[in-house]
Amino acid sequence: MSDTFRKSFSDRAEEKITPDSSKSTMDKAKENVTTTADKVAGELQTDSSKSTSQAGFDKGRREKETVVDKLKDAVGLGDKHTTTSTTNTNTSI
Repeated sequence: MSDTFRKSFSDRAEEKITPDSSKSTMDKAKENVTTTADKVAGELQTDSSKSTSQAGFDKGRREKETVVDKLKDAVGLGDKHTTTSTTNTNTSI
């Protein structure tokens, strides 16, 4: 069972099982909003005040996101990957 103001585990499972191709645009939008709200709620609530299952789920999600971010950075697709530009200082007379 999920904590108050959190997305239920059954809703999460249903969203994962249902293929995107069978979801309407409205369903996808709702899913994105509720997932984002759940992430925010999970970050605002301390782990010590969460149920064991909710704390475990949030910890797993944080670890997964960290691994994914590291992989993206390693291949140059992450937010931390920045390119430097060179400035052309043409000093012709």
